[in-house]
Amino acid sequence: MINRYQKQALFLGSDGQKQLQKARVLIIGAGALGSASAEMLARAGIDTITIVDRDYVEYSNLHRQHLYTEADAMNQLPKAIAAKNRLQQINSEITIDSHIIDINASNIEALVKNQSIIIDATDNFETRMVVNDAAVKHNVPFIFGACVASYGLTFSIIPGLTPCLHCLMNRLPLDGMTCDTVGVIGPIVQIIASFQVTQALKLLTGHIPVPTLQSIDIWKHEKAEITISSMKNKQCPTCGEKATYPYLSFESQTKATVLCGRDAVQIRPGISLTLSLEHLKEKLQSFVTQITVNAYLLSCIFEDYRVVIFKDGRAIIHGTHDSKRARVVYNRIIKCY
Repeated sequence: MINRYQKQALFLGSDGQKQLQKARVLIIGAGALGSASAEMLARAGIDTITIVDRDYVEYSNLHRQHLYTEADAMNQLPKAIAAKNRLQQINSEITIDSHIIDINASNIEALVKNQSIIIDATDNFETRMVVNDAAVKHNVPFIFGACVASYGLTFSIIPGLTPCLHCLMNRLPLDGMTCDTVGVIGPIVQIIASFQVTQALKLLTGHIPVPTLQSIDIWKHEKAEITISSMKNKQCPTCGEKATYPYLSFESQTKATVLCGRDAVQIRPGISLTLSLEHLKEKLQSFVTQITVNAYLLSCIFEDYRVVIFKDGRAIIHGTHDSKRARVVYNRIIKCY
């Protein structure tokens, strides 16, 4: 495979290519943006890619999440595992680490340490703010990205140089839209992921990009670039002169999250758990239906809800947007353990 990166190295230079082959990239989320970015970075020869995701593959993912197959959806494979399997087939020379966890204040710092760069591929602002705090605290560049409908935007957060997400959170032009309300199409995902990976390649090869927010609507043929240097807030609690990193306090994190694009709520337990899924299956047999278990999760039908429970005690309650109702369902299920 001596010529594997030849065309890329002609553009980046041999030293640039060597930098990529020593880099460590953390991808938060393995959905649409995350899977697209992971594939490009794997093909580019990044030494180590760490993928973190809380969810599993469903058929509704397949129109825009290119790493996954119908077999992954049928087997309800966690996205972190399905992504790792596919990426190892694409490039066996690199290291792929995967974690089936939900990012929160208690685990993010361990993941961020020693990374060269972080790619944002999450679907909610709470998680982004947690990652933003950790990235700034540990001086790791964080490349923001978001997509909804046919619109997307991205910008790079470089600690000590640019505004952070906390500085900009009230100025992002998303107008409250989510993929749950207006959907999303595949092409915008590929464009925003390409922007993010390009910024990553620049940073990893020593090219500092101009602090710019890029946005594009491919349906309306509209695009814009905004220089964001002046938006840095000296009093920002994350990157300001007296930083406190407020989102790294676990007490500030919610335990129930309505999932983007899904009629579902995720429940995260307040304490660390390690469940035996086979044991839980035995306990649930008498009052749930369609119960299945694999190495990573348990799925069943309880009343009118489909419940998916992971080893760490997290659960996704399908069939409701009501966090309170989801908590009731979760408690009814987990108390059997």
